[in-house]
Amino acid sequence: MPSYEPEVREFIVNNFLFGEGGSELSSYDSLLEKGLIDSTGILELVEFVQKKYGIRIEDHEIVPANLDSIDKLVRFIQQKKGEAVG
Repeated sequence: MPSYEPEVREFIVNNFLFGEGGSELSSYDSLLEKGLIDSTGILELVEFVQKKYGIRIEDHEIVPANLDSIDKLVRFIQQKKGEAVG
């Protein structure tokens, strides 16, 4: 099973942390609570995931439970791609 975490982390670090401080960002940190991402950032993240992984994210799926941390996002991608979530 592919690991999406490195690519997702790289996108978040490059686009929302401007390439700095990525080592301090835990996979479980809330992107919203840390102020790393806002509503526009959510849309950027959704667009990246859809293009990168060839999945469609429906409006009702754009919720913190799916997108608010690297870990949640990786699990969501796995679920959308029909992979077992560990």
